[in-house]
Amino acid sequence: MHRSASRLTRVLACAAVPVILTVAGCSSDSGKDSGSGSDNGKKSGSSSSSSSSKPKPKASAELEKVAYATLPDPCKAMAEKSIDSLVPQAKDKSGAATKSNDLSSRASCSWNGLDVDGLKGSKYRWLAVSLVRYESHASLGSGNKRAEEQYKKQVESAKATQDATDVKVEPAGSIGDEGTSVVYGVKKDVQFFNTTIVARTQNVVVTVDYNGASYEGADAPEQAQLMENAIAAAKETVASVEAANKGEAKQESPKPEQSPSGQ
Repeated sequence: MHRSASRLTRVLACAAVPVILTVAGCSSDSGKDSGSGSDNGKKSGSSSSSSSSKPKPKASAELEKVAYATLPDPCKAMAEKSIDSLVPQAKDKSGAATKSNDLSSRASCSWNGLDVDGLKGSKYRWLAVSLVRYESHASLGSGNKRAEEQYKKQVESAKATQDATDVKVEPAGSIGDEGTSVVYGVKKDVQFFNTTIVARTQNVVVTVDYNGASYEGADAPEQAQLMENAIAAAKETVASVEAANKGEAKQESPKPEQSPSGQ
C-alpha cells in the first residue's frame, strides 16, 4: 500500500510538470514577443505612421487688406456750398474739429448757425460729421467686420439718445455698403428735430447728426427736409473717404520698370 501511494504521488507530480511548463512557456514566449525586434519594428512603424498621419497645424490666415488706409479731413469732407445750404449763417464755415490722437483712424467736425430773419423769427441748424476707420487685426477680425460691429453700435446709440421722443428707424439706401436713418425729437428750451444717418463704406463708419429748431415764431423745421439734407451730407462724406484714398493708392503704386536702354 505504501508503494502504491508513493507511486501515485510520483505520477501526479509528473502529470503536473507539463502544465507548469506550459504556463511558464507561455509566459516566456510572451516576454520574448514583447521584446522581439520584429514586434518593436511594427510598433515603431505604427507609431511613426500615426504621427505622420496627424494633420499639421494650419498656418494662420493672412489678414484681409482693408480698402481704406486713411480718412479725409472731416471739416473738408463736404464742399463749402453744402455747408452754406445745410447750416445757413454758420458761425465758422471751416468747422470745429474734434481733437484726435490719430486722425487717420478717428476724426470729426461740426458746424452750427442761427439764421435770423427779423420778425419772422430765427432758425437754428447744427451739423456734425464723424468718421471711424478700422484696420484688420489678428485677434479682432478684419477691418470690414469691425466696422460692421461699430455700425450696429452707432445705430443703437442713436436710438437710445437721452430724452428722445417719437424715435423712428429706417434703412437709408444708396449710402456706402449699408445705411440707417434714426429720426427723433428732443424737447429743450424749444423742440429740436434730429436726424442721424449711420453709414458704412468698407472699413469706415460715417455718422452724420443734423438737427434744427425754430425761435421767436419761426416755422418748425420740416423733418422730411432735415432727412433729405442729412442723407445728402452722408453721401458726400462717404464719397470724400473714397477720394482721400485714391491719392493714397497712387502714392503706394510701384513705378513701372524700365529696360536697361531706358525705353
